[in-house]
Amino acid sequence: MTIARGAVLGALLAVAAVALILVLGGSGSSEYKLIFQNAGQLVKGDDVQIGGRRIGGVKDILLTDDNQAEVVVTVEKPYAPLHEGTTATIRLTSLSGVANRYIALSPGPNNAPEIKDGGQLGVEKTTSVVDLDQLFNTLDPRTRRGLQQWFHGSAVQYEGQGRNVNLSARYFNPFLSTTDQLVKEIARDQRALEQAIVAGASVTGAVAQRAPELTSLITNLNGMMGAIASENGSLSQALAVLPDTLRQGNSTFVDLRATLDDLDPLLAASRPAAAVLPRFFREFTPLVNESVPTFQNLSAIVHRPGAFNDATDAVQHLPQLQRIGSPAFRSSITAMRRGQPVIDFLRPYSPDLVGWFRDFGQSAANYDANGHYARVMPIFGAFQYQASDQTLQPVPPSQRLAGLRSGFNRRCPGAASQPRPDGSNPYAPAGFDCDPTDVLPGP
Repeated sequence: MTIARGAVLGALLAVAAVALILVLGGSGSSEYKLIFQNAGQLVKGDDVQIGGRRIGGVKDILLTDDNQAEVVVTVEKPYAPLHEGTTATIRLTSLSGVANRYIALSPGPNNAPEIKDGGQLGVEKTTSVVDLDQLFNTLDPRTRRGLQQWFHGSAVQYEGQGRNVNLSARYFNPFLSTTDQLVKEIARDQRALEQAIVAGASVTGAVAQRAPELTSLITNLNGMMGAIASENGSLSQALAVLPDTLRQGNSTFVDLRATLDDLDPLLAASRPAAAVLPRFFREFTPLVNESVPTFQNLSAIVHRPGAFNDATDAVQHLPQLQRIGSPAFRSSITAMRRGQPVIDFLRPYSPDLVGWFRDFGQSAANYDANGHYARVMPIFGAFQYQASDQTLQPVPPSQRLAGLRSGFNRRCPGAASQPRPDGSNPYAPAGFDCDPTDVLPGP
């Protein structure tokens, strides 16, 4: 075997070894031991997740010498190996089952040292799950008993009241909407409310200052009632009419009792919201204050004194604008339709037109009258070059246009250069009034 063949064979073996490592070693998993204070009802096969995605599972659960839980987990690649700084927490997928737990990993930074296969995370890096029983066990017996009674009382309270609860839910949203409108009205006219409160305080002060006159008024009222009592005949008539009045009032109160019964579910449903209403009003007041300028601006936009200066005037003139604009739009559409054939005719000449605009004022047009590309400024043959003495000699005006041709009025697009062997130019579109035989002279 020659040296070259040996080198080639060695390279092939190296490539095969790398491929084998990539195929067989590119996948797999690593095992780690997680030490928890308690296993939190974990079972074999529970998930190990990162960010809600399963990346491994619980392989085994053992008991350490100090009565802690040693949970052996597998972590699949590419999430393995783990790095130092990784933490583990036992979480619950829901409260409806018992053995519905999983381990959530928070990986450490990638620049931290790796944790070797079979490595261990101590209790300082793990967090056990807290069950509801443990939470209830932290309460004293009196609190637990009160909590049990509250649950039982809630069950008795809502037993058979499903329809009323649903009915209260229907009224809850209108109640909040009405309250919201009330708060907006109060915030919008806050000065009037302050004036009403001040005026009420002034009235109360004035009444307090008139205490003697108020005492006389009550005394006179007492005398008036005594005089009315002395009028037995009138009082007897009033008493005779009173039973009918009371019966009518009784009917009213009976209907009112049913109304109040219907309001009880609403009040019961509104009681939890009433506790947070003060905070709601406190936090809502700044929003109302900030909204006042916005509504003022909106009001100015909708209505402002004067003519042609607000949105109302603009809307009122929209029909007139429509009457004026409709014929204009119809005329524009007709003009565009009639101009379409002209645009279709000019479209193939776009390269020639663009080239003319591009070179206009800088040099001659793309092609001269003979169909050759012009690379000089137009001088109209005013001078000619004398090679003998290397000077420019004037040309008489009668000879300046010698050799030029005119009358090329029906050239097709692309006829400004010699025809291509493949027949791509000149281009003669169907229906165009151009002569494809009108081409440049020469090869």
